[in-house]
Amino acid sequence: MESILIIDDDVSLCTMLKEYLALHQMQLSMSHHGFIGLEQASSGGFDLVLLDIMLPGIDGLNVLRRLRPVSAVNVLLLTARSDVGDRIAGLDIGADDYLPKPFNPRELVARIKAILRRRPFPHVEAPPNPPSARLCVHGFELNRSTRAVRYHGHRLALTDGEFALLEALLESPGVVLDREYLFGRISQRPFHPLDRSLDMLVSRLRRKLGVSDNPGQAIRTIRSTGYVFATPGSSALHSQLEVAGEIESKFS
Repeated sequence: MESILIIDDDVSLCTMLKEYLALHQMQLSMSHHGFIGLEQASSGGFDLVLLDIMLPGIDGLNVLRRLRPVSAVNVLLLTARSDVGDRIAGLDIGADDYLPKPFNPRELVARIKAILRRRPFPHVEAPPNPPSARLCVHGFELNRSTRAVRYHGHRLALTDGEFALLEALLESPGVVLDREYLFGRISQRPFHPLDRSLDMLVSRLRRKLGVSDNPGQAIRTIRSTGYVFATPGSSALHSQLEVAGEIESKFS
């Protein structure tokens, strides 16, 4: 049974969702205050946090800001605000998705399940040799079983989306990966060229990699194409950058 925490001051809504989610094998714990909810979410033990933006004590965006440095738990924002800036801010801070109020409980369940099942992009044919549980490259150590990441021994707290993005980049260092492929690795939603969630995810990952010699700088943006983990002296990278530049120049 999945363990969910909701931080929302609407007691009647929380009570209704507790009963409804139980029908879908999800156990819901409730908090109705920003600071108390932050303490509960930081303590661990939850698969996902439903976080309202409008809260007493401290608002949801500040709860998320304080939560992210200490926890990579999945967060789904619940917001009654119509300002798209709040939604963008939430995603940029580290939310995995958002759902405007009022919402259909069935859609909430669908979004929760989509977040929790996000895993590497599925292949039509299984590889003859399954990937190793550990990926060690360029100072990084990714444990696919525990979803843990270390850089030169330094533990990094990454969300599932950030982990999937870094994993994809490190599996093919020096190779330009297009946006649609990367989007498929981290999201269950259909790809749309105007969707900026991938760009915000890249921005968040770069900031979290701002340690030691700042490997976040190695994540390069290839305009109109995608992203690449740039490795020094990579001939494959240089050739792809040249091709990308030639293609872009034709349309600029």
